[in-house]
Amino acid sequence: MVKSNGNLESHFQIPKIKFTQLFINGEFVDSVSGNTFETIDPRNEEVIARIAEGDKADIDLAVKAAREAFDNGPWPRLSPMERRNIMLKFADLIIENAEEIAALDAMDAGKLFAAGKTIDVPSAAQFMRYYAGAADKIHGTTLKMSRDIQGYTLLEPIGVVGHIIPWNFPTQMFVMKVGPALAAGCTMVVKPAEQTPLSALYYAQLAKQAGVPDGVINVVTGFGSTAGAALCSHMDVDKISFTGSTEVGRLVMQAAALSNLKPVSLELGGKSPFIVFDDVDVDKVAPLAMIGILYNKGEVCVAGSRLFIQEGIYDKFVKKLVEITKTWVVGDTFDPNSHQGPQVDKKQFERVLSYIEHGKREGATLLTGGNALDRKGYFVEPTIFTDVEDHMTIAKEEIFGPVLSVMKFKTVEEVIKRANCTQYGLAAGVMTNNLNIANTVSRSIRAGVIWINCYFAFDPDCPYGGYKSSGFERDLGMEGLHKYLQVKSVATPIYNSPWL
Repeated sequence: MVKSNGNLESHFQIPKIKFTQLFINGEFVDSVSGNTFETIDPRNEEVIARIAEGDKADIDLAVKAAREAFDNGPWPRLSPMERRNIMLKFADLIIENAEEIAALDAMDAGKLFAAGKTIDVPSAAQFMRYYAGAADKIHGTTLKMSRDIQGYTLLEPIGVVGHIIPWNFPTQMFVMKVGPALAAGCTMVVKPAEQTPLSALYYAQLAKQAGVPDGVINVVTGFGSTAGAALCSHMDVDKISFTGSTEVGRLVMQAAALSNLKPVSLELGGKSPFIVFDDVDVDKVAPLAMIGILYNKGEVCVAGSRLFIQEGIYDKFVKKLVEITKTWVVGDTFDPNSHQGPQVDKKQFERVLSYIEHGKREGATLLTGGNALDRKGYFVEPTIFTDVEDHMTIAKEEIFGPVLSVMKFKTVEEVIKRANCTQYGLAAGVMTNNLNIANTVSRSIRAGVIWINCYFAFDPDCPYGGYKSSGFERDLGMEGLHKYLQVKSVATPIYNSPWL
């Protein structure tokens, strides 16, 4: 592992923070209480800005604005083509401001600036364009009824949506939630993670600039226990879409059930298996396995944190993993040479280090890493454990950091059983040149996304979500649009028709 230089602001002009207030009904406003909270730069542990701290009173105002915009405003009543054109303008503005958005996420979330500018922001614009294209393709169905009744279905917007988005991909998750809800004709209140509020507020003003009417998108920054809880339990919110931990997902469901029984979609934790069979090219697959755990400093729901290697190539594969970590650069997010930035905040930093100690105590072999960098900021070395057993804490619980558990297996049947031995079911990787093995394993693993000979293969048209404690319903694809729509059936008698 290579440590990079310190801050490199001299190579890039850090943008001034423009938006720190709540965005309600088309305007930036202070919180009702006047309270603010600090958002911290994980590179140096310094305060970036003070952000308005919304709570129940502010959620009430935001929901009221969204309710009025849905019940009486123009957005649900625009022609789909008009909504599409506004969303395409929104996507154009995202690209025009890509560098500033990427910088905000680099400061706020510890994400690599270069990756944000070339991957996160362009893919966010791609998501928006995908759903813009879907806006005028929302169709019901003509029903072939069994008697003299004409029947058809209508797809109608579900209403006011509450989006609660996580801190690991603040840009992409904002658009993955907001894009399809806009296309469906919904209005919404977005509660970004308290760790990463900056880009969500920036997107709010871009939406207004694009022509999204006031009240359609509202952003309330604040904490999950106050603003998030108020949004989930609000009687005038018609749906909640949440991405985050399984623990909080249960609280979201409970609040929704105890209020107006609003539907909920959840994308939660994961402990995804990355399975390598002994017929692969080690030199090609080992780097992919490392990207599967180290990308975005391991703060990825679908991180391939459980690496299963078939015994025939186990030693060679592990040796290659160690070689890769020796060239892996951990450093400042604005350093173009960095491969990995800091964990998002002190809490997550300490959580990752505590799991590393669990691994040591429970008897796993620490092969590489295992330490914090000796510098300011929340930096953790890429860490590999071998001799990991399925019952160990590091093999069972989601760490959400650059910590890899490596395990050896013999047979297809064995690895399927072990891969499924988890409460989670979000994703899996299957690396093999044998088509029969690929088909068998991909159909046997209980997870929402299976990547064969690739990993992190996201696409706007590919639905994404989990089984078991990883949640339910899907983001992306047309499934990601349909969850913001209601199905209404309409039936009327027909008389003296020659055809049913």
